[in-house]
Amino acid sequence: MRNLLSVAAATAAMLAFAASSYASENWPERQVSIVVPFGAGGSTDLIARILAQHMQGSFGRPFVVENRGGGGGSIGTNYAARAANNGYTLLVGTVSSHVINPLINPDAAHDTEKDFQPVSMIVRLPNLAMVNPSVPVQNISELIAYARENPGRLSYGSSGAGTSSHLSAEMFQMMTETQMAHVPFKSTGEVVTSLAGGHIDLAFDNMTSAWPQAEGGAVRALAVTTPMRSDAAPEVPTVAETVEGFEATAWQGLFVPAGTPQPIVDKLAAEVQRILELPEVVARLKELGAMPSATTPDEFAEYIQGERGRWAEVVKAAGLSD
Repeated sequence: MRNLLSVAAATAAMLAFAASSYASENWPERQVSIVVPFGAGGSTDLIARILAQHMQGSFGRPFVVENRGGGGGSIGTNYAARAANNGYTLLVGTVSSHVINPLINPDAAHDTEKDFQPVSMIVRLPNLAMVNPSVPVQNISELIAYARENPGRLSYGSSGAGTSSHLSAEMFQMMTETQMAHVPFKSTGEVVTSLAGGHIDLAFDNMTSAWPQAEGGAVRALAVTTPMRSDAAPEVPTVAETVEGFEATAWQGLFVPAGTPQPIVDKLAAEVQRILELPEVVARLKELGAMPSATTPDEFAEYIQGERGRWAEVVKAAGLSD
């Protein structure tokens, strides 16, 4: 009897393995959802829709973007973390959703490190350091000098406490020993509008939204926050050219729920790489001020670990963690 039970168990295990292998090899066989943990129209949404369009053409199945905004990205991220790990729910995560939010709220309903498998980074996005034209500075050196001479006088806006725009400014203050007043808003659009209107003095915010205002002269661009200059504005220097070691890169990447079969992860990573090499995609991303940045799953996981260390000190300095 025991032998019969053992044979039956072994047979069941073999059948389950065969079914899993078949499902992985033939993925996708139906619609795939790409969850965006922010509202429609933002840079994360735009990037997800570029991926969806090209993945649908490549795989021959519908790839549908689902916007599940709220909670600074935590609502959509939690939804994706609880999805089945079968490759039919993907997530476009960001430095906010996968690094900063977990540092600020370690008791969240999901654990981004344990609940997700990184697939590939998609893009890096610089924030743009910019001032209202009435502020008497033309570059980062002058900004540092002015802020030191006038501690607490300059006000800087962000798209919310704990966002990349907020912590970029906090990092700047920490590394330059300056003090500025934080004015949080609900969106990047509000930040740029308030900066152009003279209601705040300074911002480190998303270049995708801010650069058109800088080109039009409504705000004065001082520098980008990435280690290298942006292809969208090569004439604008980096903060690091003045403040050695400064890097505050916003990024977006593709994730799947932990436990998703490796063949599916590999298919997705290869597809992201292919899409980001297409000339029309490269051109479109350049228009958005984004830098194509495909990686392997292991490279992406290693990068995220480094980001956790980088931002932990800034979150603590900003008083956002215990």
